[in-house]
Amino acid sequence: MQENRIFALLKSLKSSNEIVDTRRSFMAVGLGNPGKEYAGNRHNVGFMAIDYLAQEFQFSVKKVKGKAIIIEGQTSGLRLFLVKPQTFMNLSGEATAYLFRYYKISINNLLVLHDDIDLPFGTIRVRPSGGAGGQKGVASIIQHLGTQDFTRIRIGVGRPPGRMEAADYVLKDFSKAEKDELPFVMNTITNAFKELLTNGIESTMNLYNGPVLKE
Repeated sequence: MQENRIFALLKSLKSSNEIVDTRRSFMAVGLGNPGKEYAGNRHNVGFMAIDYLAQEFQFSVKKVKGKAIIIEGQTSGLRLFLVKPQTFMNLSGEATAYLFRYYKISINNLLVLHDDIDLPFGTIRVRPSGGAGGQKGVASIIQHLGTQDFTRIRIGVGRPPGRMEAADYVLKDFSKAEKDELPFVMNTITNAFKELLTNGIESTMNLYNGPVLKE
């Protein structure tokens, strides 16, 4: 009997690592394509934002689960899950929905960060919900979650020049001039993320929905 009680205690302690308070947990999902050949693409700006956030918060706990890389840590009493799905962009909903349900995240505490060709480079838009707007990763998430009522930060990458197809444009790396400005854009995204965690969506939209590049 004593051994059974000890075994039960050890089992509960082991599983407690995955117990999540849904009220105090937040999951941010950055969209992109896995693989070094895609790392610098405009389509991978969501991945870049997640890496920047992890560095800013000094999170070092990283694991692979549910077809995604998860970087987790705590800040201001919140448990944060920073997620990079390792499916390709069009299947981003598989990993997102699995982890959303596994960790029992509230829909109000889910954020998706993704590229948007309808916004000029150096512009972000914070939105509480909405359609996919042609972004196939977002479309996949909506399909797998069964709702579009999740927050997103749309990160402007600009329209393709001339007659270049949008699909080709987003799979190209940022230009030299854009790369020089990316740290400033990422810093603004990080500040918007902190505002979202602290003061909510309305305050974040009021402060950050506009051009972020220096004059």
